[in-house]
Amino acid sequence: QVQLVESGGGLVQAGGSLRLSCVASGRSFGTYTMAWFRQAPGKEREFVARINLNGGSTYYLDSVKGRFTISRDNAKNTVYLQMNSLKLEDSAVYYCAARGGTWYGQSESYYTYWGQGTQVTVSS
Repeated sequence: QVQLVESGGGLVQAGGSLRLSCVASGRSFGTYTMAWFRQAPGKEREFVARINLNGGSTYYLDSVKGRFTISRDNAKNTVYLQMNSLKLEDSAVYYCAARGGTWYGQSESYYTYWGQGTQVTVSS
């Protein structure tokens, strides 16, 4: 069982930056593929970024490439999402998700554990 707790959301002006963190409880954090998803009001939850077990491989939603960076610190059981050059359309609740083992998919249905979400609001 893994519990995920996100933090770091908030209100930021367009063009600004935020760093989200997700701390995982339990052992063996390094055996989980980690991902970030987001859900805007009235929209379905969408994949944002994924990182493999040792952090050596990442994958991003096209619209965030070059602006967002996912990273992890297995010694701290933490995954991060650095968000730069934020746009109005990045406003959403951001969720951290985990799946045991190596996984290359983007579908939320394949992720086992989820955090409660953290709100990111980008203003003009």
